[in-house]
Amino acid sequence: MTEPFVSAHDSFYIIKDWHEAVPGLVAGFSTKAGGVSTGDFASLNTGFHVNDRPEDVRANRVKVGRLLGLSAESWIGACQTHGNRIACVTGADSGKGALDYESSFSDTDGFYTEEKGILLTLVFADCVPLYFLSRKHKRVGTAHAGWKGTVLGIGASMVEQWKRDGIKPGEIEAVIGPSICQSCYKVDSRVIDKARQWLDDCYPLPFSPVAGEAGQFYLSLQELNKLILMKAGVPPENIRSTMQCTSCGAEFFSHRRDKGKTGRMLGFIGWKEGVST
Repeated sequence: MTEPFVSAHDSFYIIKDWHEAVPGLVAGFSTKAGGVSTGDFASLNTGFHVNDRPEDVRANRVKVGRLLGLSAESWIGACQTHGNRIACVTGADSGKGALDYESSFSDTDGFYTEEKGILLTLVFADCVPLYFLSRKHKRVGTAHAGWKGTVLGIGASMVEQWKRDGIKPGEIEAVIGPSICQSCYKVDSRVIDKARQWLDDCYPLPFSPVAGEAGQFYLSLQELNKLILMKAGVPPENIRSTMQCTSCGAEFFSHRRDKGKTGRMLGFIGWKEGVST
């Protein structure tokens, strides 16, 4: 399968075919290059909550907004808590969590909208960014799926909310973005036990035991999220996954590789105003 993320600038990747096929759509994932942050956060840290200088985070966000053609004032951000709460947002929410942390949506790990001129944003450093698109209904969404959000089924929750609004799962496309790969992600049996609720009749399983380490497993959060989306009814041919690992890739921040002291990348999706879709 073709890699969905293509570098558009040193500072970010885009979901290429969505950009090419859907006029005005902006969807992608930032790198850690091209910002003003220093030290452990060098250089394009977009997370306010990691003890970086707030003025540097703001400058980084303003730069990314300028590059994308959607100014940071039009962004919407969240205080992410590894849950499965998803918010439907509109233009009235523009700017919340964009240039400060205090105005962020509280206890929120997913957004969706049908309005143009706003950019849905979440931050990541190994967790899985999920991107959603219904071309027919002109709706976009995104979710933050660490292991907790994944086993809570945040991807399935997004599909269920869209179904309630009349969008069939077969009308939903999903892309699984840059995140920690199975080879880099070791977890204990507690996590695997929680993942098993989604894995009836699934083969191959998205985890494998660590040789010589009882109760330890290598887990693919990307594959687990794909299986969850499929169980929610999204056709497998509508789901694409990246081959980019945030822990392997030096161009990304990684919470696990960097032992918890690191910056955050930005996952983003939205439509520009004034573009016919």
